[in-house]
Amino acid sequence: MNENLFASSIAPTILGLPAAVLIILFPPLLIPTSKYLINNRLITTQQWLIKLTSKQMMTMHNTKGRTWSLMLVSLIIFIATTNLLGLLPHSFTPTTQLSMNLAMAIPLWAGTVIMGFRSKIKNALAHFLPQGTPTPLIPMLVIIETISLLIQPMALAVRLTANITAGHLLMHLIGSATLAMSTINLPSTLIIFTILILLTILEIAVALIQAYVFTLLVSLYLHDNT
Repeated sequence: MNENLFASSIAPTILGLPAAVLIILFPPLLIPTSKYLINNRLITTQQWLIKLTSKQMMTMHNTKGRTWSLMLVSLIIFIATTNLLGLLPHSFTPTTQLSMNLAMAIPLWAGTVIMGFRSKIKNALAHFLPQGTPTPLIPMLVIIETISLLIQPMALAVRLTANITAGHLLMHLIGSATLAMSTINLPSTLIIFTILILLTILEIAVALIQAYVFTLLVSLYLHDNT
């Protein structure tokens, strides 16, 4: 009961060496592939979900934006599998680390912004000053729009980190309460255990939703700059 609540967020080590890299590389190994002409049901379902997700995100993009489809689909699969694996007992979730989420958000955001300045510099600069702005407000609005642009990758990373970490902490607290109540009051234990099961189902949904939201926001940034 005295266990540190954030112990699950501490990066594990093997023989004193950080094991986070191996954990990050592990989820792609779980994605099944087929070498046969006719796929089984698992591969067919996987391909259907990938096509559905790709169509949902790529519909609004032009030809240049659709060149990012492979990267965005790979991103959502990686985040979703990492989040789901983090729900397993005694596992480590890389997406609870703000540094890793920033490492994903900043290059993707910077790529969309650089693409916007290269292909549509006038439209990109027009975002800093809405049409019809009164002259006295121009300097203030330019500063506000610049800050809002620079804060986008931080918002992406913090949103993912906060949602995943909060869910893990809540599951840890309710699980500890269930274990403590098991020797005191059995009916209360059953109620708390039921809440824990429902929370686990909710966290599975949150893991998938947060992967979709992260990728969708990157897709929206891409759409605004292509």
